[in-house]
Amino acid sequence: MVTAVYPGTFDPVTLGHLDVVTRAAALFDKVLVAVYASPSKDLLFSTQERVELFDKSVRHLPNVEVTKFEGLVVRFAQEVGSKVIVRGLRSGSDFEYEFEMAFMNRKLAPEVDLVSFMTSQEYMYVSSSLLKEVARLGGDVTNLVPPHVAQAVYSKFGLPVYPRRDRERRTP
Repeated sequence: MVTAVYPGTFDPVTLGHLDVVTRAAALFDKVLVAVYASPSKDLLFSTQERVELFDKSVRHLPNVEVTKFEGLVVRFAQEVGSKVIVRGLRSGSDFEYEFEMAFMNRKLAPEVDLVSFMTSQEYMYVSSSLLKEVARLGGDVTNLVPPHVAQAVYSKFGLPVYPRRDRERRTP
């Protein structure tokens, strides 16, 4: 059984993240979404909230589990018996960062490999940071996240959920 670890901050989970985890779930026996508990970023959501938002987003994928982790990703992968780390790539800068990280991880744990998914074209510009900024300023992010995540994001900013113009949306 091949278990893949999909690590990230996921503050919040976006449709781009769901695209990557859905595609990974089709290739691996089990995908463990690993929500980083102590990043050096300013977060909108607590670790528990991020775990719950992602978990609710992947309930339709029976081979995906969501948990939190701390420390090095490769150490976590070793602890859970995974030899694969999954990452999503949106741009050249993502590639450069992941390229460097992959070599460092290989130095630390040579048996753990990296598998990268190129994001689907419709999500190339979606980042959690940009999404939060748009929502905070009252813009519409409802086509970039699952409905329960949009509600949670707008709630954090004390705003009502932006009225949806496009009722039919594609969810990965």
